[in-house]
Amino acid sequence: MFTKQNLIENTKTLIYALLIAIVIRSLLIQPFYIPSSSMEPNLLVGDRLFVTKYSYGYSKHSFPFSPHIFKGRIFSKNPNRGDVVVFKTPADNRTDYIKRLIGLPGDQIQFIESNLYINNNEVLKSRTSKKDIIFCGNKTINVFTFEELLPNKKRHRTVYLKDFSYMDSDVFIVPKNHYFFLGDNRDCSKDSRFLSSVGYVHEDNLVGKAQFIFFSSDKSKGGIFSFWKWNQSIRLGRFFKKIN
Repeated sequence: MFTKQNLIENTKTLIYALLIAIVIRSLLIQPFYIPSSSMEPNLLVGDRLFVTKYSYGYSKHSFPFSPHIFKGRIFSKNPNRGDVVVFKTPADNRTDYIKRLIGLPGDQIQFIESNLYINNNEVLKSRTSKKDIIFCGNKTINVFTFEELLPNKKRHRTVYLKDFSYMDSDVFIVPKNHYFFLGDNRDCSKDSRFLSSVGYVHEDNLVGKAQFIFFSSDKSKGGIFSFWKWNQSIRLGRFFKKIN
């Protein structure tokens, strides 16, 4: 028999569970979904990954709805060049973006003839493939794939259009307490090169560090509820893959 006491106890349990979930999501780890192809070939549309919230300390953006409960960051830790980071885009301080950290405060970033320069030094890259086809939105594009070596010896894969559409840029000078981010899909990414929409990202906007993929599915080959298509849509090989 359902009584008022049962209702009270069930409500308490629900509230406790909600509070625990908020604490875990805000302070420890949060799942994120990859909705775009800007980080191909390393992150694919449909990847679901875990982001550690404690990696860089906490700001108001660590919490749901970014409440104004304190200013700045607490327990702050500096990110490393090459980290794959989730941040709130400066355009609205609300939308989550995920990109690779390329420029630290005070750095000079520039593209010259499609080559990336950091502080006037060319970032070395070696071509690993010249026949890859990846996504850019709903279209496919032909790209060269490179392994890039950052100044701190961090290696990662990047892709460029075969005709190298992004040739030259102005010099980007990263302001104090800000960071410069790029997508690994260099010719198909809205990132810090676009100052009006993303630009330099303040340290308070950092949400967390992407750690590993826990689930991945290709929606174009069947939705998650179409179990008869799971053999085509679910990418088992990406489960628990560490993000480099």
